[in-house]
Amino acid sequence: MPFSKIYPAYVAKAERKQRTRAEVDQIICWLTGYDHAGLQRELEAGSDVETFFAKAPSLHPNSAKITGVVCGVRVEAVDDPLMRKVRMLDKLIDELAKGRAMEKILRA
Repeated sequence: MPFSKIYPAYVAKAERKQRTRAEVDQIICWLTGYDHAGLQRELEAGSDVETFFAKAPSLHPNSAKITGVVCGVRVEAVDDPLMRKVRMLDKLIDELAKGRAMEKILRA
């Protein structure tokens, strides 16, 4: 599935809770190491989720601190590395939509 199909859902979820696209972009860039231009290139290229994460410059060192349950699945219990990254991003976007402070979302 193209990441560009998932991205609008993340933005819509955030915007329904009065959060912004810029905050969604900040979270994605923090997790993956993309800069904003790199994120835009990947969205325009239509990269699938696997390619999007494979081409990511580097996962943030604090990404290991992302724990909890998303859609009934405990993030840290997911064995498949790609699915774990997807679930980590889902968890961060959920926290944003729930009104959590950006400093806490980014595990600062």
